Amino acid sequence: MFIAVIGGSECSPEVSQIAEAVGRELARRGATVVSGGLGGVMEAACRGARAEGGHTIGILPGSRREEANPYVEFAIPTGLSYARNAIVVKAAQAVIAIDGSFGTLSEIGHALAEGIPVVGLNTWYVSQEEQNCDSIIIAESPLDAVEKALAAAQEAEKTKRGQVQ
Repeated sequence: MFIAVIGGSECSPEVSQIAEAVGRELARRGATVVSGGLGGVMEAACRGARAEGGHTIGILPGSRREEANPYVEFAIPTGLSYARNAIVVKAAQAVIAIDGSFGTLSEIGHALAEGIPVVGLNTWYVSQEEQNCDSIIIAESPLDAVEKALAAAQEAEKTKRGQVQ
């Protein structure tokens, strides 16, 4: 299972702890963490995953592998800047959004447009025409976020297989 963890390239110590806990729990459950490969939430999630022996992939905005945070196991330079956000979410079966700014919002949009489940933990919410949209699955804790992301990814995979057959 590949789960993208998205969020700001800078974050508070509290948000960093949350992202690290998410990364740890994903690794404990055998999921690979996919991220944008830089600092902040991305680095914290990768740090947590690697601390538990998990795997991490960083889809980098630049052209050099050396730009990746030290916890990225597999760095993929794209040279695409923010356009790489679409690749980050397409590489995953579900997304966990933690905090974040407009880059995170664009990743959420890409995921929702592609039908990739998004779990939100202290992040954006989506509304349309003044109506709240329930597209983002709200989580209350790192453990809750991981459980919901894995369940949503498994359900999406079942649906996808059913459409293919």
